[in-house]
Amino acid sequence: MAGNTFGKIFTLTTFGESHGEALGGIIDGCPAGLDIDLAFIQNELDRRKPGQSHITTQRKEEDQVKFLSGIFDGKTTGMPIGFIIENNDQRSKDYDDMKDVFRPSHADFTYQEKYGIRDHRGGGRSSARETACRIVGGAIAKLLLKKHNISIQAYVSAVGNIKINSYKELDLSKTENNIVRCPDEAIAAKMISYIEDIRKQGDTIGGIVSCVAKQVPIGLGEPVFDKLHADLGKAMLSINAVKGFEYGTGFDSISKKGSELNDEFSPTGPTSNNSGGIQGGISNGEDIYFNVAFKPVATIMQKQNTVNTKNEAVEMQAKGRHDPCVLPRAVPIVESMAALVLADHLLRNKIYQ
Repeated sequence: MAGNTFGKIFTLTTFGESHGEALGGIIDGCPAGLDIDLAFIQNELDRRKPGQSHITTQRKEEDQVKFLSGIFDGKTTGMPIGFIIENNDQRSKDYDDMKDVFRPSHADFTYQEKYGIRDHRGGGRSSARETACRIVGGAIAKLLLKKHNISIQAYVSAVGNIKINSYKELDLSKTENNIVRCPDEAIAAKMISYIEDIRKQGDTIGGIVSCVAKQVPIGLGEPVFDKLHADLGKAMLSINAVKGFEYGTGFDSISKKGSELNDEFSPTGPTSNNSGGIQGGISNGEDIYFNVAFKPVATIMQKQNTVNTKNEAVEMQAKGRHDPCVLPRAVPIVESMAALVLADHLLRNKIYQ
């Protein structure tokens, strides 16, 4: 199946299914000599793993990564970095009743029509479990970016209609202080309570993950088709359940006049950052900030109408362990995909230096 590799110089190829033996990947193009902090990589996986709180799926996976190649004496060798993450808590029987049924708003129907076969156990390759591999790739990309003083911080800025303000008014160091990963403690409490209520209803809810990249150097981005914001958009839209991406002032730009929106220059730099740190598809040295919209998880614990593989109308009710809201676990995934994009463009930009 094509489409399993991301990036052009710093690349990540992933493999594996939700209920298979293991997930894994190959990271290629990483420069030699990069110090690998295994504890940091595992902590990044722990931020995404299932079962970490009562508002996430209760599937228990330790998500311990095992590196197979490309690292020696704690440093990258410049060779492909291979890794696996074993699956240990599959409950495939939870999906037996759904093997001949197309779940609403899932990839079941499209995978069956495209390939003539599908793994019905947890969605197989289409499951968000695949994103564990992105965390490993993103963690190594973060280690590379750290050498260049580039930082990436994502957080939950909205759950349903419960929202917080601009990142400039927040202390993002508080993001990990609560289970919903919202840096505003008062708003976080409301979000958690709302998710709890949604779960009791057997339903799900969506929201927004916001992200800020700081100290990004001027010049990252490759016009015209590989503009930095275009690659960030592709990265975010490749994440399961993502329905929208905007950077800078985004969709709010439509209500502004040019005189209100333009980022004027002064001898000390831009006087505003409505552009979101990117102009003409190239980073301008300001903070890069963007929002990623996630839909409600498609699996709900309520009866729904659908059809089976014989195109017969049936009623179904999902089983298994699922997130009532994907947002808390999506935060490190958004960071990882942003890190992969920035690391790739950082290496691509060296061609011109």
